[in-house]
Amino acid sequence: MHEPSHPNRRTTLAWLMALAGASSAASCGGSSSEAPAPSGNTPAPTPPAAGPITATTFASGLDSPWGMAFLPDGRILVTLKGGSMVILSANGSSTTPVTGVPAVNSSGQGGLLDVALDPDFSTTPWVYFSYSENGTGGSGTAVARAQLSGTTLQNLEVIFRQSPKVSGDGHFGSRLVFRSDKTLFITLGERQQGSPAQDLSKTLGKVVRINRDGSTPADNPNLGAGALPGIWSYGHRNPQGAALHPTTGELWISEHGPQGGDEINIARAGQNYGWPNVSYGCNYGDSYPGTDNSSCRIGGGTHEPTYVEPLTYWVPVSIAPAGIAFYTGSLMPEWQGNLFVTALAGQALWRLTLTGNTVAARETVALPELATRLRDVRQGLDGALYVLTDGSGGSLLRIAR
Repeated sequence: MHEPSHPNRRTTLAWLMALAGASSAASCGGSSSEAPAPSGNTPAPTPPAAGPITATTFASGLDSPWGMAFLPDGRILVTLKGGSMVILSANGSSTTPVTGVPAVNSSGQGGLLDVALDPDFSTTPWVYFSYSENGTGGSGTAVARAQLSGTTLQNLEVIFRQSPKVSGDGHFGSRLVFRSDKTLFITLGERQQGSPAQDLSKTLGKVVRINRDGSTPADNPNLGAGALPGIWSYGHRNPQGAALHPTTGELWISEHGPQGGDEINIARAGQNYGWPNVSYGCNYGDSYPGTDNSSCRIGGGTHEPTYVEPLTYWVPVSIAPAGIAFYTGSLMPEWQGNLFVTALAGQALWRLTLTGNTVAARETVALPELATRLRDVRQGLDGALYVLTDGSGGSLLRIAR
């Protein structure tokens, strides 16, 4: 894979200006090269939606929010890194604590992390959440589920524990995504250990797929003797974003690189994504001339043929990608099918335009409210995009017309 060009700088404003220019030419009479007017059998082109896209504060005062899930009635479950879960009212005006959350280790990058609703939540109100858990040897990512009754989590059971637990407080992952067959994907960081991402006897640096009760699906990839059950793909560093492609149903993930080399990948069954043997990033402290980091890329950078090439990557500086989401709504039709990527270090929301599985262009969304550390993005029930900002004074932003 060739190194991607610099991010596409075109914005919605530029698109509107171009449209205005075309309108001006038409008002002056046009020319013989002008396209003919639509015939009676040809539908007229759909006019662009009126009004600018804006970002407004939907809720504020959230203490280091990490993940969110939209309840069927429009309220929003939000996890707070320190170990709390809250429910935002459907209009964002009030916040109610949820009781019954287990103890978490919130040091470093740990804490209460992602949250997802059971595919059959309306009849079996299970809520699934990931968190960093203490235990023998240190800590590790765990996933539990509990039934939401009012504002209380009941009948809690741990359905997955990363193995082994290790010392340190970084690279826990962890996003939760339900597949269409109601199995659960869990993304897991390699806990800053490096080589265990290639070790199939450990679930560090892996994507795991389990059933809702924690058992292993019979059609998971067979990775040979000694491989732990549940492993779907491996060679991952710290995947903190995950979303299903709305057409193919495949799992797309964002991964933190080291010094540069952040990636977007499609996590496919049994595939190896190369960490820590190869990366388009460099080891921390490595130097390079200007913006060309090719001289210090880990393992030479190129992944193929031994490992899976990323769909796109960021060099030479990391943006620290976090939550991702595909947009399928109608409020912003020009964004349909685009992939949105939140960035922590990069302090931006990236918009990736796709042609099939190819990243055709990428740019940051040019709204000043988004120029901050962003933790997660989801499409709401109303067709807007909702973005969580990171940190002790966190907010939930709503992006729409």
